[in-house]
Amino acid sequence: MPAIAPMETATRVRVTGVLDEATANAVRSLRVGEGQYRYVGDTAFNLGDSLRDPMSEAMAVLANDRVVGFYRLDFAPNAVAGRPMHAPSVGLRAFVIDHDQQGRGIGTQAMAACCADLRRRHPDRALLVLTVNCSNHAAIAAYRKAAFVDTGELFQGGSAGPQHLMLFSLHPIP
Repeated sequence: MPAIAPMETATRVRVTGVLDEATANAVRSLRVGEGQYRYVGDTAFNLGDSLRDPMSEAMAVLANDRVVGFYRLDFAPNAVAGRPMHAPSVGLRAFVIDHDQQGRGIGTQAMAACCADLRRRHPDRALLVLTVNCSNHAAIAAYRKAAFVDTGELFQGGSAGPQHLMLFSLHPIP
């Protein structure tokens, strides 16, 4: 009798604030792949910076209740684009999925969870705004897959070079 292959379990992805030391330590242990560091920077630094900033929220990405990613929400005016947006917005910064967890669809699910969380906790915000380095083709494709729209505007303030300004409407037109 042939062996029965184990059934794959679905990965449940959710987001939560980094509110305790255990979650913070798990975020600090996240690693990025070679070549990605220049785009996302040091996760431990980004976590510390967001925890000190009253206009930011440090967020963890969990897959099946295990921390596998991090991002920072930035509520400061002009935070990401360097100028006001045409609607109330929040910036997305330092988005990272641990290198060992990449390629499994977790990033796309994390973006959906992030947007659902923003709609629930910050219903006054209409846009999620981010910049992504022009040479980071994998990230550009991932954000497009998650329904971000490239504005065609380039942000020149990136430490690794020019960046695309991308938007996600938190309140899509029905």
